[in-house]
Formats: sequence, C-alpha cells, structure tokens
Amino acid sequence: MAQKKETAVVYSQEELAPGIFSMWIITEMAASAKPGQFIAVYSRDGSRILPRPISICEADPEEGRLRIVYRIAGAGTQEFSGYVSGDPIDIMGPLGNGFPREGENVFLIGGGIGIPPMLELAKQLNCEKQIILGYRDENLFLRDEFEAYGEVFVATEDGSVGSHGNVLDAIRENGLSADVMYACGPTPMLRALKEYAAKEGIPCYISLEEKMACGIGACLACVCKTRDVDSHSNVHNRRICKDGPVFPAQEVDL
Repeated sequence: MAQKKETAVVYSQEELAPGIFSMWIITEMAASAKPGQFIAVYSRDGSRILPRPISICEADPEEGRLRIVYRIAGAGTQEFSGYVSGDPIDIMGPLGNGFPREGENVFLIGGGIGIPPMLELAKQLNCEKQIILGYRDENLFLRDEFEAYGEVFVATEDGSVGSHGNVLDAIRENGLSADVMYACGPTPMLRALKEYAAKEGIPCYISLEEKMACGIGACLACVCKTRDVDSHSNVHNRRICKDGPVFPAQEVDL
C-alpha cells in the first residue's frame, strides 16, 4: 500500500517510563509497514502545521494496528501523550525505507528513543540476534519485550544497570561479535558504531534521527551528507525522510 494520510483511531496508550509513551493505533497502514519506517503524526492545533515523525515500533497486520513509542520533546508530543482510547489521530505513512534482512548472527542496537524501531526488526529477523540497548538510567523501557526475540545486553550512562557506559562498552565487555549490525539512536552513537563496523569489517545499517518538515522528500529540510551524488538534488546529499531513514553506514557522512 502506498503512503497515505488518514484519520486513524487510538486503540490504547500507556506511559512506559517518565516521559516515554507507547501508543497503539488502529490503521490500514499496519498491513504494509516495515521495520525501520515511520509515520507522520499531525497535531490538532492549527498553529502547529508540520507533523511529528515517529518511528514504527511494532505492526500487527492481523489486528490492523501500529505501535509507536515516543518521548515527549515539545508541544506536539505533549499533546499526543494526552490521547486516549477512541480518540481520532491524523497520520500519514508508512514513510521512508526500512531495514534490509541480512546475516546469520546479527547485532540489533538501539540507543534512547532509537530503541523502539528495533523491536519489529527483532520480531521479523529469523536468525541469531544479540540485542544491545543503551539507556540513560534504570528506566529500561521495552527491555522485557526484546527478551522474547534474542539475548539482551544493556548499557546505562549512569551505570545503574548492565555495563556502565554506552552500547560499544556493552559489546566489548561481553565479548560479542556478529556478521551484520543494525542500529538506531543518536548521531554520536551511530558515528562510533560506523567506525567499529568498518574496523571489524562487517556490514552496518543505521537509521538516522533528524527533524523533518514534509516527511516525503519534497522540501529538502532533512538531508545528510553522502559519499555519492544524489540523483534528485545532484549534490552529495540524501533525503533522510525519502531515501532513508535507513542507510548503509558507509554511504553517509556522520
């Protein structure tokens, strides 16, 4: 199904950790959503014209539902956090390109609010999975759900749970190895993982986080520097919303 805009319905919502919310949405988009894609969520406030891009956490085609897990980061997401079951919600999607499916023994790595989009990928990959999750503190949202799909390793910035530090600290501390890496999280984490993957000689696919405007590639507001020239703009840029958000790590300049 091609991307579309629709007025969907909130099925349920709960707060997983302080400021982190999980929302299930009844929508036809569940039938075509892929791991790594996102939806654009529109505010009811007419003064906030631009939608908020939020990654797809899970898809349940049989029940016709999508799940998003997001952090309150401003007025728009604060508004969304107040929605309850039965409320209408305007969305567009599914948007962007998702993760490929490669490897026999893979790393699935998420950091912060980059953790949720890795859950559907963990469900769909039929191989050995080592799941490394990076958190700020002991609020380990979604960790228990990941444990159903692979061995989970945790790193926390404050050292309260698991390895003290970041996801690379967890990989090294536990002596982990893989033949493919998939990751989503803040740019410093992705930059470090790109360097690690290059050193280890393993393919690495990263999902970039970026503020967006249109969400469909028309405005060029969310571009990243690339190794090759983009056929759309004829410069060394790619549109994260349209060409990504998932890219082979070696193709983008972080």
